Amino acid sequence: NGPPSGWVVDVKKGSHNFSVEREGSDLVLHMVSKNNSFGIKKEAQVNIREYPYMNWRWKTVRMPPGGDVRSVNTDDQAIQLYLAFPAIGWPAALNSPVIGYVWDNESPRGYYGRCKQIGGDKLRYLVLRNKSDKVGEWHAEKRNVYQDYKTLFKDIKGGEPDAVTHGIQIHINSQHTGTEAES
Repeated sequence: NGPPSGWVVDVKKGSHNFSVEREGSDLVLHMVSKNNSFGIKKEAQVNIREYPYMNWRWKTVRMPPGGDVRSVNTDDQAIQLYLAFPAIGWPAALNSPVIGYVWDNESPRGYYGRCKQIGGDKLRYLVLRNKSDKVGEWHAEKRNVYQDYKTLFKDIKGGEPDAVTHGIQIHINSQHTGTEAES
């Protein structure tokens, strides 16, 4: 019946297909992409100097064949987790630093770089998982967001972030490859 309380749907292309389901004793977000791009997001203010670690579990069921964050034409992933920071210039939409933790298909684990999409210069990716990781199984992550910011945004204030995040988004897309993905 829609996103969890406090979250909003964000559709980039096409429609959305997600549900919150029970898996064992956990509630999980189940997302399916069929040649579309969508996610859910919410405002979230966390001081990453005081609380630098973020932990989560994620699972893919189906990867978008040929998905590769390194190319505009294949920039599709079964799941992405984005952390947005306050804008550092105007317009805010183009000047808000964003860390994207992605489960890509073709990119090597550990790859990091800038988004190749138009206007995506402040969106920086970190590939944590890829096709070598088993689908259908949960994988736990623990990231030091503060250190990741320093690595990804060395060109902005020497990599020193405004300490408080602006928001979080969980996203899926398969529109560039025209395929399907599920997480």
